[in-house]
Amino acid sequence: MQANLQGKVAIVTGVSKDGQVGQAVARALAAQGVSLAVCARTKDNVVARAAELKADGANVIPVVASLTEEADAKRLVEEAISAFGRVDIVVNLAGGLSVYKSSAEVSVDEWTREVNNNVLSAFLVTRAVFPHMTKAGGGSIVNFARAGNAQANMLPYNVAKAGVVALTRTFALEGKNAHIRVNAVGPGLVDTASNVAMMKPSDTSKWAKREEIADVVVFLAGEASLGVTGQVLDVTGWGYA
Repeated sequence: MQANLQGKVAIVTGVSKDGQVGQAVARALAAQGVSLAVCARTKDNVVARAAELKADGANVIPVVASLTEEADAKRLVEEAISAFGRVDIVVNLAGGLSVYKSSAEVSVDEWTREVNNNVLSAFLVTRAVFPHMTKAGGGSIVNFARAGNAQANMLPYNVAKAGVVALTRTFALEGKNAHIRVNAVGPGLVDTASNVAMMKPSDTSKWAKREEIADVVVFLAGEASLGVTGQVLDVTGWGYA
């Protein structure tokens, strides 16, 4: 996919473990000529992913940050701007599913952690970058929601992803006069290493591929989607009718 992104600068969060969506998104953007600030909580992981990108010719810096902390979210944006001069694209990938149990058994700590990892992190990074994008004349922010309806045993995750949709649409309304587009990707089942290890499927042929998710992020980041904001684009592979 050609997206006219040569020379742009992106922050991509959640670029941590090998075989995950963050890695695929960072590679897809780098292939378009985008300079990257990749971020994760675990130093060894994000440094390793940045090294892989550099080996393929990318212009990239790793940033270690816990994005549920306001100071770390601000520092991520500041480090990207210090390294590259601006930020054109933000991909809020940090988060995911970590609590899988009956809703009545979910502790307050588990609820708080799941909601914060998915919603608070996206809010803090988006809020931190908004003034810079406004001053620069625009930008594109891509969040990560989910496809389909709520599922049993995933209450904090279900609520968090509904919050991401609300966050996406609210920031899109508030950013339109500044030419800041805010959209979200809604993945279905994706062939990540962690999903395969946890679910042990006999067949992943109907699952969405990491590269398919990454292609949609590239689309939302680039000029082909200039008329798209406040939307959630589901990417389900062949898993839904």
